[in-house]
Amino acid sequence: MQRFVADLLTAEGALVEPIEPEGLDVLAPPALQVALGVAEMCRLGFGTTLPSDARRVGLETDWLDRFARLLGERGRWARHIVRPELRALTDPERMLGHELVLDNATFRLLGVTPAWTSYLILDFHYSAVSDDKRDGVLRLGVNQATGALPDAVLDAVAPWLEGDGVAPWREGDGVAPARPDAADLPPAWHRQRVLDLVARALPARLDTALAPFVKGLQRRLGREQDRLYDYHNDLYQAASRRAAGQAETDPGRPREELRIAAIAREYQSKLDDLARQYSMRVNVAWTQTLVLEMPVQRFEVQIRRRKAERTILLDWNPLARRLESPVCEFSFSAERPRLACDDAVHLVTPAGLGPCIGCDKPFCRACHQDTCPKCGAASGR
Repeated sequence: MQRFVADLLTAEGALVEPIEPEGLDVLAPPALQVALGVAEMCRLGFGTTLPSDARRVGLETDWLDRFARLLGERGRWARHIVRPELRALTDPERMLGHELVLDNATFRLLGVTPAWTSYLILDFHYSAVSDDKRDGVLRLGVNQATGALPDAVLDAVAPWLEGDGVAPWREGDGVAPARPDAADLPPAWHRQRVLDLVARALPARLDTALAPFVKGLQRRLGREQDRLYDYHNDLYQAASRRAAGQAETDPGRPREELRIAAIAREYQSKLDDLARQYSMRVNVAWTQTLVLEMPVQRFEVQIRRRKAERTILLDWNPLARRLESPVCEFSFSAERPRLACDDAVHLVTPAGLGPCIGCDKPFCRACHQDTCPKCGAASGR
């Protein structure tokens, strides 16, 4: 946080000097004073121990909102060009066999050629709120040439985007590295196509990111439910025993029966309170888009399923040093293996060729996205 604030204020024209412990002395120009609500000369502190007369800056205060107002829309969009050395691959057949796993189809490598591609990389901030809170950043990227969602490839490429290794070129840096004409790059996806991709691909990745948080919620909820059950069950059993030991004409029996009913109502009310307490609300907001242009080795692969066949493209990334996996054309998940459908040779996860909930007949959800072609039941997309 201290380094970020120092860089930001310096870029806005302030004079900044680090001080100990974990602080900054700032001489702010008038525009910056207004934007951040600070005096011309101010002192900011970032650690547990503040310098004398310093104002605390941290994640839990409103300073992030102030910095966001100062940045505005800057940094929302960027284009990077990297050009690592593109060497010939020694054993592309082995690379393809390792990455492409098809349980019901065969494939054949038709060729490998150098090419350029463009990755569209979207960053999202998510916030999950229940009895606790979890914040994080989720990245979703797509190869605009092949349509693949290469999560593992982009994870390996991420350090290079921070300047480790091959330095990226950013617009405004001067002369860009040599690259082919725009005609050699894949066309940019239309907005609606990107929105459809996000709607299909983001939820599964969000579930994965939140899985540890949800598991902790469920564990705490289970403990609270067990505690409530033990407490109310003891009351219920004691009242039931007293009622059972009383005669039908005993005037105390109706009171015990009322007490039993009240215990049951209170137990259900407490369970409802727990459900509200541990319910989870998740907010997701787009924060940044990056277009990454770079050379790759493009694999042309023929997929065969019975009498049908289809050709797909997969890119080998020289920074990640691995081949991307084909996208699941039903769920857009990174799960493996893939299955090929009979009609259009769509590559889907096993769930994408699962049985219909109506007639129990399997069908391809990528071919029939809304309803079963045999009985018309909803596809469960």
